Amino acid sequence: MSAGLGACVRELLPGGAGRVVSRVRTVDVMCFTRVSMAVADVGFLLYWTVTLLALLPAEYAYKDYADPVMSDWNYSFVPLDVAAAVTGLAALRVGRRIAPDRVHALLPISLVLTAVAGLQAVAFWTLRGDFAIEWWLPNLFLLLFPLPALARLVRRTTIARP
Repeated sequence: MSAGLGACVRELLPGGAGRVVSRVRTVDVMCFTRVSMAVADVGFLLYWTVTLLALLPAEYAYKDYADPVMSDWNYSFVPLDVAAAVTGLAALRVGRRIAPDRVHALLPISLVLTAVAGLQAVAFWTLRGDFAIEWWLPNLFLLLFPLPALARLVRRTTIARP
């Protein structure tokens, strides 16, 4: 990982220190991933805290919120989401202490768990024909943000092997 989380946030902000390539400002994929991981992981923990404490009014919940089967489906994500959040936050914390060109093993684990959580939710809502933007956007974010970093890590791993 190339920089601390704070440096990555500054790079991603308008006017940040991203590289300029052909008049287009680019940002480091891993910096984008680290910031996105922090947002997603804290978001997972906040969502489950709010949900488990029943702090979210029913009118803001997903469709058929009161249906016991839908409730069970929602709660089935707790282990996956918490595992993604815990491994992600641990990877970010431990990642600060290793060489910039190295990645802690927890990082790809967290990214895969996060993408799977997003994919499962998107697949479910697709099968139900439910296209509520307030549920699709966060789940598409969870599905898509890990992919560039995972591709980079896979490419780097396969290139490094003889």
